[in-house]
Amino acid sequence: MDEALPPALAAALRPVLPELAESIIAAIGSEVPEYRRPLEGPFGRALRVGVEQALARFVEQIEHPEADDEATREIYVSLGRGEMRAGRSLDALLSAYRLGARLAWERSVAAGAAAGHEPETLYRLASAIFSYIDAISAESVEGYAQERAAAEGERQRRRRALTRLLARDDVSEDEVLDLARDLAWRRPTAIAGLVASTEAADRLGARLGDGALTVAEEGVTIGFVPDPEGPRRREQIEAALDGTPAALGPSVALGRAHHSLARARAAHALALEGRLAADGLVIADEHLPALLLHAGDAALAADLATRALAPLAALKPGARSRLEPTLRSWLDHPGQVQRIAAELHVHPQTVRYRLGRLRELFGDRLDDADSRFELALALRAG
Repeated sequence: MDEALPPALAAALRPVLPELAESIIAAIGSEVPEYRRPLEGPFGRALRVGVEQALARFVEQIEHPEADDEATREIYVSLGRGEMRAGRSLDALLSAYRLGARLAWERSVAAGAAAGHEPETLYRLASAIFSYIDAISAESVEGYAQERAAAEGERQRRRRALTRLLARDDVSEDEVLDLARDLAWRRPTAIAGLVASTEAADRLGARLGDGALTVAEEGVTIGFVPDPEGPRRREQIEAALDGTPAALGPSVALGRAHHSLARARAAHALALEGRLAADGLVIADEHLPALLLHAGDAALAADLATRALAPLAALKPGARSRLEPTLRSWLDHPGQVQRIAAELHVHPQTVRYRLGRLRELFGDRLDDADSRFELALALRAG
């Protein structure tokens, strides 16, 4: 207490504590709307213990100001936790404390005056009571905050677990739905996988709304965006990313969420490698040919290029560097010598000469549709 009260005051107050406790409990039940119910069961018992211990602790500190009862303190921390668990704010509990302080002040002054204590002592008693209630209130606020942090931590843990479940291809839909129900996560009609850099995790979770799921792992942020094709959803995702390189998978049903995420992972990796023109958000399905060529078995693409372009392998580097782009341009623009010349910045006659050389190397393959397709793939894979 800020200023010591005479220890004899404790003896004057103790006899009134039982009746005072009953009065406070009755007043709380009638005057605090949230507690207008029979004060029975665990809540009623906790409230009664809290009131009785608060009064006893206050009087004990008058007699022994140096005493610090950690066990009693935990009662008020626990009351704060209980309000959080019950889904209430702290307003009701703090109102109950203020009501108790008022009644305690009225009865204590009367008891102190009857015992012959000076008015100055009783004024200091009033200050001590309200300071004491402030301290109890702070303890309950602490408990409330602890429980809220624990609940939020558990909620975030479950959200991360749901994100990882959706990312797997060996999980039953029932497992996903069970965890979604525990989280009160509204099942979307469609979902898309999202991959971004690690530093984007917190920002995405905060800006995309409660339905979005994100988790940082293995050097990237993975996540899922509900209803990705909704109105202005693309703009919302881009605003949340704020320029952070990322890739968005296709919109799929919930059971295929892992497919969408796998495609987003592949697109994000190719963007980081510079194989995709990336400026902020990459939409994976706008780059399907590149994903087909580069996001699978890298050795397969390399083998295709080696086999299909084998006729160029024996050439000197300078000759190959001229014939390879000519072959690609011809495959892109068959028969259009002038356009090929303009694209390569050479004379049309140079193009004709190179095409003749390519025919010597590749022969009838240049006239076969399947072979031309294979050559086009090989050139892009390389």
